[in-house]
Amino acid sequence: MSPSWLADRTGAPSPERIDDVELADGDVVVLAMKSQDTPAALEQLVAHAPPGVRVVCAQNGVDNERLALRRFEHVYGVCVMLPSSFLEPGVVDAHGAPHNAILDIGRYPSGTDATSEAVAAALRAAHLASESRPDIMRWKYNKLMMNLRNAVDALISDPDNVAPLTDAARAEAEACLRAAGIEKASDDEDRARRSGVMALQPIPGRDAGRGGGSTWQSLARGATSTEVDWLNGEIVLLGRLHGVPTPVNQLLCEVARWALAERLGPRALTTQQVLDRRDAGR
Repeated sequence: MSPSWLADRTGAPSPERIDDVELADGDVVVLAMKSQDTPAALEQLVAHAPPGVRVVCAQNGVDNERLALRRFEHVYGVCVMLPSSFLEPGVVDAHGAPHNAILDIGRYPSGTDATSEAVAAALRAAHLASESRPDIMRWKYNKLMMNLRNAVDALISDPDNVAPLTDAARAEAEACLRAAGIEKASDDEDRARRSGVMALQPIPGRDAGRGGGSTWQSLARGATSTEVDWLNGEIVLLGRLHGVPTPVNQLLCEVARWALAERLGPRALTTQQVLDRRDAGR
């Protein structure tokens, strides 16, 4: 939260289970879990919600909307630009200012409607930046490109040496998007959207800055799964579908799974150790 809001907080009810909530057609349900948890959440939702609910995927990755559309007619994507830290229960530090987040929304696969406009207006009323966009997936694919660094940030302890991995992962992704005919928003568009709207700021009384991205935070909390298979793994999937080699993104997925299985914790490997696993055929 920005410092000016620290003394102006309100509580909100938070039901533990979806069946504790009575939903009606037209109600908006926001999915905000990591992508690996979306299938289970949708199974619970479809069992307790009428078919006319609006499902909003405020998540990284680009597959959640497709999963939701199998079960619900009205699905929306949100491009989540929200630099934050979640390391202890009940506490989320938001490092963005003057807005804590940019949460643009649009219908999936494309378009806008009264719901996307209403959600964007509600987010703006909550001091968050939001626009209703007809091309939201262009923006989510550009965010996916940024999130390809999450695995490196979470796994590797020597950030000055990671360029060979991050550059190769991005190059593979760009080749996959071209082969698949998928358009993404440009980096210039992204910079223009953020300019004057949201930038990182320190939070008085808290640590000096954000310790790491969301995947690093998952490992720091001792999570038993990460989103890497829906980030770098999305590129691996596209590569396999369109005949594009993706060895670095595949390597990062494999190392992330191995690190979880071994319970290594965040940033337990060097760049060379990751490359050694590639060279060993792992």
